[in-house]
Amino acid sequence: MLAPTLVACLAAVVGPTEARAGLLAPLLQLIRPQLETRLAEVCLTTAAGPDPDLQRLLQDPCRKLAGPTSRCLIEETDSGGRGLEVMREMLAGQLGDAGEAVVKRCLARMFGLPTDSLREVPLRELGRRFGGLRQGLGASPSTTSP
Repeated sequence: MLAPTLVACLAAVVGPTEARAGLLAPLLQLIRPQLETRLAEVCLTTAAGPDPDLQRLLQDPCRKLAGPTSRCLIEETDSGGRGLEVMREMLAGQLGDAGEAVVKRCLARMFGLPTDSLREVPLRELGRRFGGLRQGLGASPSTTSP
């Protein structure tokens, strides 16, 4: 795979933890289609769960949301100075501190909040709150208790 080799080369050139803003942009743009596909899948799984009818209804909105989300993730990764760390985490299939910071900054941007406003909120807590929203919105009158 080409991406791990490029990350290793960049690490040797720019140092172990810091990358200059803009340096990783071309590499990040190369992985954007895969990132959008994965984001759309996560959106469907999170929002619709196992309900095939709801999955069908949400397929297009999730795909449309994946575009601006991937752009935000790439912009924040590239501009944050920790792009190399984020790339390493992604290649390892993990979400570490650098990736979590990028996700929080994008969530804040997408909700119109100051970009660092979610810095102190644990990502699991954000997930729990949004997950509770989905459950509350998905409840139908026939499944709720009297």
